Amino acid sequence: MATKTAIERANERSAKRQEPGAMSEFRGNAMGKWTEFTSFLSDVRAEMRKVVTPSRKEVEVTTGVVIVAVFIFGAFFFVTDWVFRVGINDLLSKLGGMQ
Repeated sequence: MATKTAIERANERSAKRQEPGAMSEFRGNAMGKWTEFTSFLSDVRAEMRKVVTPSRKEVEVTTGVVIVAVFIFGAFFFVTDWVFRVGINDLLSKLGGMQ
């Protein structure tokens, strides 16, 4: 039968063998990064399968909406700019800033 000290020494040796070295840490880290990367790529592939190309009719309708919205906002900012320009000019002329 093995003595108590022999058993303890055997346990110490097996514990020392299990300690990771620099290369095993590098391999483990590299493999972990590779696993993360492949998981990311599979997630991208799954999301790309969900993408739907719009029909020609949908593209025409949304393009029309965008063009109308651009003209509406353009008109709004034109009027707003005009109101502020007239107001500032009147204010400055009354204060004697513009002769």
